[in-house]
Amino acid sequence: MNKKLVNFIVKKYLRFDTKNPFISISAILAFIGVAVGVMVLMISMAIMNGTAKEFENKLFIMNYPLSVYPKLEGSVNASLLNTLENKFPEMIFSPYLSSQVIVQNGDTMSGGLIFGVNSKQEEKINAIYAKSVENLEFDKYDLIVGQGIKDKLFVQNGSKVTLYFTTIDPSGFSMMPRMKRFTLKSSFSSGLNAYDKAYMYTSIEALQTLLKKDENEYDGIHIYSQNPFEDIKKLQTELQGTMAGVVGWWEQNGNFFAAMEMEKKALFIVLMLIILIASLNIISSLLMTVMSRRKEIALLLSMGASQKEVKQIFLRIGVIIGLGGIVVGIALGFLGIFLLDNFNIISLPADVYGTSKLPLELSTIDFVSIVIGAVAIVFAASYYPAYKATHIDVIDVLRNE
Repeated sequence: MNKKLVNFIVKKYLRFDTKNPFISISAILAFIGVAVGVMVLMISMAIMNGTAKEFENKLFIMNYPLSVYPKLEGSVNASLLNTLENKFPEMIFSPYLSSQVIVQNGDTMSGGLIFGVNSKQEEKINAIYAKSVENLEFDKYDLIVGQGIKDKLFVQNGSKVTLYFTTIDPSGFSMMPRMKRFTLKSSFSSGLNAYDKAYMYTSIEALQTLLKKDENEYDGIHIYSQNPFEDIKKLQTELQGTMAGVVGWWEQNGNFFAAMEMEKKALFIVLMLIILIASLNIISSLLMTVMSRRKEIALLLSMGASQKEVKQIFLRIGVIIGLGGIVVGIALGFLGIFLLDNFNIISLPADVYGTSKLPLELSTIDFVSIVIGAVAIVFAASYYPAYKATHIDVIDVLRNE
């Protein structure tokens, strides 16, 4: 194959055609369309990944990587805790008790879920909790509430609030709930209203006393693991034969993340159509070039140029237009991600999305998928016109044109 001839003609055909400007304009539009498509796809995937990651981080903290739960009352106890701590020293365990509760300040009341925890252990696995009790002496009947509860009750740190536990016992001829005054020591803000308006923490000893629980029995054990997807299998094996089970945070929120993943795939397909539509301009531009250069192509073929060389000419033109658009689109995509990530161009309502900053994270897999998909579309769009250029009737063209 004569590479010099191919390169010379490619450069010639890529110049702006003053005689047929619509051909060059179509090529420019194809270039811009591919670039815009790649840019939009990159930014959209980064936003989808960032949003999923942000929610994952919030849920990961408040739901814990792994949790051991009882299948039968009393099956999660101090003995099981000691066994797990000795068997898996790389994991961090925090036992807890929990109960539904109503908290009251004056005439204002709010319902929620209270956890009784060992403060020192809980600090190691819950960064939100650790921040709220930093530099605090945590006593038996001290209380930490979500910021949403604190705002609703109009209370300050150090205030006394009354807690009504929904576990009720018969007393004479009536049913009376247990109630106890707690001291509000601090509050936390997880970034998700669902937790900030419902979750409360106190000492595990307080709930053992109020709920009349055995000090060696727990409602569950929260576990921090650096590799929960692998460690859950180890724990399941260890818990076989016991009346306790283990669940991962992804199983507790599986439907939510499955919906986000489906939305991401649908968005990827829809936005890839932008590149596909832009590639139609490559097809039309090359076909118009072929039609306007029929005489030149016929002359090349009659003078000894091979069909492979002619095909290479038009294939390279389409690929150069398309790949040029892809490269520019990648540059614009990274620029857009940089600007959105470093400047507060778009501000989100924190109470809805859990963050006021637009979360962005472009994964390597998504980036590679975008590039491969765009390149495949560009090659497919360039091949048909190149194929048509090699099937010109040389004798007919030279006789009539």
